[in-house]
Amino acid sequence: MLTALHDCLWINHPWRNHAAEYKPGQLVTAAECGFALAPTLITNDPFEARAFAETYSPIVYKPLRQSIQKDQDGVNGMIWVRPVDPAELDDAVAGTAHMFQAEVEKVADVRVTVVGHRLFAVRIDSGLIDWRADYDTLTYTLIPCPPAVESSIRQYMSSYGLVFAAFDFALTPTGGWIFLECNPNGQWAWIAEQEQAVADALTDLLERGHL
Repeated sequence: MLTALHDCLWINHPWRNHAAEYKPGQLVTAAECGFALAPTLITNDPFEARAFAETYSPIVYKPLRQSIQKDQDGVNGMIWVRPVDPAELDDAVAGTAHMFQAEVEKVADVRVTVVGHRLFAVRIDSGLIDWRADYDTLTYTLIPCPPAVESSIRQYMSSYGLVFAAFDFALTPTGGWIFLECNPNGQWAWIAEQEQAVADALTDLLERGHL
C-alpha cells in the first residue's frame, strides 16, 4: 500500500481493509452508524434458516467475506447474491455458517465511492438482484447523497479508520437507502461518469495527504 506525503496517511492500511471486509462486522457497524438494514440471519441451523425464510420470504444468500472462487474448469469467479428457494434449506446448511437476508424491494442500486472527505454517488439501474453479475446491462446516473446517509457514511469510515471505500445501497420505491455492504478496496474506474473525479481525488490525497 502507498502512503501519502506529510502525515503518512494510508489508502487504506491493510489491517483495516481486512477488518472492514468481514460482512457480519459490517452489519453491526452499519447499524451503530444509523444505516437502514434488511433483516439478516447468520446461522448453520437448518431450522433457523427455514423459519427465517418463512418469515421474510423472499430471501437471498450472501457470502460472509468476499473471495475469489474457482469453478470446475479452474476459472476464477465470484459468489453473487442470489435468491434462495426454501426447499434448498436442508441439513446441508449445518455444514458451515451462512448469511441469509430478506430481499430488498428496490428500483435501483447506488454505489457511493468515498475518498477522504469526498463522496461520489451514482445510481445503477439494472433490474438484477446483484448488478455485478452483468455489467453490460448497467446504466449510471450521478446523484446527490442524502445528508443523513452522508453522515452515517462518515461515521462508518471513522469507525474502521478508512480513507477509501465503496458503499453499496438498495434504493427503495419510497426513496430509502438500504445498506447492503461496504468494500474497503472497491473498484471505481469502470464508471466513466465519475472516473476522472475519483482519480483526481485519489491523486490529491496521495500528493498532499489530505483533501
